[in-house]
Amino acid sequence: MRKALYILGDLRDADIRWLASHGVQRTLEPGTELIRAGEPVSELYFVTAGTLQVGDSDDRVIAELSMGDIIGEMSFVEKRPPSVSVVAHSDCRVLAVDQRLLLAEFKRNEGLAARFYRALAVFLSDRLRSATAVDARTAGQNKQQAFENENELDEGILDEIHMAGDRLNRLIDVLEGRAGI
Repeated sequence: MRKALYILGDLRDADIRWLASHGVQRTLEPGTELIRAGEPVSELYFVTAGTLQVGDSDDRVIAELSMGDIIGEMSFVEKRPPSVSVVAHSDCRVLAVDQRLLLAEFKRNEGLAARFYRALAVFLSDRLRSATAVDARTAGQNKQQAFENENELDEGILDEIHMAGDRLNRLIDVLEGRAGI
């Protein structure tokens, strides 16, 4: 859910409406592979229900994703195929947004592009800090500080949490037909 806080916290309501109207909602059954390691990813996915598992080449589960998580952001930013696979663990729903449509909208709407890329940068920075904290813990260096850093949200995002959660709920309501765009 942390990804949603970063991304949706920085976006505006109009940006959410654009995503809802240009994305396609997909339903995935357990075992459905959403992303295959080594194969190009052409969409960005927003998880709106269920859980998915991220697995490495040895079929080890290295992460679990759920409502609010975003999938495919690394391939979106760097255009390289993923090194992991993502498989539905339960019945899931995702909003799939074609990367080409999103990039075209970024050219038309530079404000959306700036907000979106800023949110991705903050999220990826947080991910790196968490990974560094884990490395410090496993090396036995300042374990308490590493644990605190790993579980701490950026102060800037704290101001946006309530709006991010509300935007996620509104996005899901629109996708499920409970509200209009």
